[in-house]
Amino acid sequence: MLVPVIDDFAKEYLHSDLREIRAAMLRKLDGLSEYAIRRPLTSTGTNLLGLVKHLSVSESRYFGEVFDRPFPECIPRWDDVEQRGTDLWATEHETREEITSRYRRVWEHSDATIAALAIDSPGYVPWWPRPDVMLFNVLVHVLTETSRHAGHADILREQLDGEVEMDAEGMARRGQDAAFWENRRTEIERAARAADPTAS
Repeated sequence: MLVPVIDDFAKEYLHSDLREIRAAMLRKLDGLSEYAIRRPLTSTGTNLLGLVKHLSVSESRYFGEVFDRPFPECIPRWDDVEQRGTDLWATEHETREEITSRYRRVWEHSDATIAALAIDSPGYVPWWPRPDVMLFNVLVHVLTETSRHAGHADILREQLDGEVEMDAEGMARRGQDAAFWENRRTEIERAARAADPTAS
């Protein structure tokens, strides 16, 4: 029968991409100091360790509570207004190991949920306007959210030490020296100014 084959392919394809992007998120912390992974690098406080913490909380809800398979550890409830935003940064008492280990435990729990359910298994997302979903919807959503935050992490890491892992096509850009990137930046700046002669 054709449909289950397509369903199995879609589930494995999405799950495989999710596993890859999760690992990429953790690699963004490699070689950085405690301060560097925690420091706010945008006006809203976005930071690398906070992104990992946020993704662990978010994913634990989507592949836990949504499918009546709650993650066994304590996480803030989605409807706790006082806790809102606390998953986006780490206190001085939360260690890197604590946060990254919890993220890996969330992966294990999520992976078990994904393996146990068919792609059209029903779930319920109480914080969505259309709360009735299938595993397919949640896989796409979590993959999209994780990829989005991985893009944020790429930019934050580049701001910290110039480390660049992937280009838009997913090809490694390691090996280019600082002079290469300075020349590229200069070329882009020249083009931007040429397009708008009024730029200061």
